[in-house]
Amino acid sequence: MAAELHELKPKESEKITINLGFVDLGHIDLLVRDGFYTNRTDFIRTAIRNQLERHAEAARNSVVRKQLDLGISHYSREALEAVRASGDTLDIRVLGLATIAADVSPELARATIGSLTVLGALHASAAVKAALADRIK
Repeated sequence: MAAELHELKPKESEKITINLGFVDLGHIDLLVRDGFYTNRTDFIRTAIRNQLERHAEAARNSVVRKQLDLGISHYSREALEAVRASGDTLDIRVLGLATIAADVSPELARATIGSLTVLGALHASAAVKAALADRIK
C-alpha cells in the first residue's frame, strides 16, 4: 500500500525553538539592522536553506539509501483497513510530514503499522502515537 504523496507547500511548516549565544544573536541583529535580512526569522531560514543546499547531494543519497518517502504521506482509516484485510503491515519511512487520519483507532494503527520512521513531523492523535510508541524510530 503506497501512501498518498504531496509536495510540501511553503506555508506548511512546523515551529521549532533554538537557543543562540548572545554574540551570535547580536550578529544576526546587526545584519537585520543593516538591511541584509528583514528579521531574525528571515536570517535563520536563509541559513538553513543554504546549509540544506550545501548538503543536498548527501541528503539525496541518504533518502535513497534509507528508502524514505519524500513529502507528505497520509494514511487514512480506509487505507489501513485495506492493509489489515490483506494481512500485511507497513514499514513507514517518511522525510517530511506523515499524517495518520484522526479516525484511525490505536488498535488499527498497531495492527497495520510495523514500524514508523519520520524525519520531520508526525501528525496523529495522542492515542495513536502512544499505541505506536514502541514502533517509532
